[in-house]
Amino acid sequence: MAVQARTIPAPSPGPARGTRAGRPPRRLRPGRHLLPYLFIAPFFAVFGVFGLYPLLQTFWVSLHDWDRLAGQGQWVGLDNFTRLLGDSDFYTATFNTLSIFLLSTVPQLLAALGLAWLLDRHLRARSVWRALVLVPQYVSVVAVALVFSQLFGRDFGIVNWALENLGIISAPVDWTADTWSSHLAISFMVMWRWTGYNALIFLAAMQAVPRDLYESAQIDGASRFLTFRKVTLPAIRPTIVFTVVISTIGGLQLFAEPFLFDQQGNAEGGAEHQFQTLTLMLYKYGFINNDAGYASAVSWVLFLVIAVIAAVNFLLARRSERR
Repeated sequence: MAVQARTIPAPSPGPARGTRAGRPPRRLRPGRHLLPYLFIAPFFAVFGVFGLYPLLQTFWVSLHDWDRLAGQGQWVGLDNFTRLLGDSDFYTATFNTLSIFLLSTVPQLLAALGLAWLLDRHLRARSVWRALVLVPQYVSVVAVALVFSQLFGRDFGIVNWALENLGIISAPVDWTADTWSSHLAISFMVMWRWTGYNALIFLAAMQAVPRDLYESAQIDGASRFLTFRKVTLPAIRPTIVFTVVISTIGGLQLFAEPFLFDQQGNAEGGAEHQFQTLTLMLYKYGFINNDAGYASAVSWVLFLVIAVIAAVNFLLARRSERR
């Protein structure tokens, strides 16, 4: 008796992965790939109106003999920049800006790192201490300048009184008369205002470091300083780069502190321009002398200086990060 062989039909392929049976795969709707650009468009629109347009308009003004009150004048090309590069006050203001920037920013960031490290430890009433470091931000810069002007007063200032009692100086120092003394006084003012702010930024970065790394370092017998140098600093390096770049931009645009430190209030930065910064020079020509063309040239040179120094800081930080 013959036996017939039964053929088993091959299984039919199932529906494609991620699709329902009997339905074609869903396709991306037209225009959906444009949604991310739509979300970021408001920033670029605001930047174009309040950032890019004023920048280009300032460059256009710098190419003219432009009076702030009378309006556009004669086309002068690059004469304002040529005049600026031949102005001795410009080089004095550039030196003052860089000097005050270095004297205030470097100690400020180092102090902020140390303060953040202390606040990251187990302290009693930690929230209170962390809130207190922001107190300088609550105080108006005008009030800060007035207080520090009294502290660094020549005849009745507390700083001179303390230095004389300690035997460091024999006669009162006129802090506004000398280049280095005025730079130090203004730098202390800047440090008092911004150290706590940067400390909280560093503290937030430190608290994001995994605690397992600290426990491993403690098991290996590393000291607190070695743990800070080998674990904490590499972990918060992106935050350090951020604060360095932001502090560079803010430090080179310093205006309120030196302007209010000058008792005359004429944006000269002292009798011999000993603490006149580039922003003070810009304010002097733009809003006192009404020479908008020359002030625009100063602002563009200041913009280029800030861009170059910020880029150098960023590249140096990235280079050290790769090591």
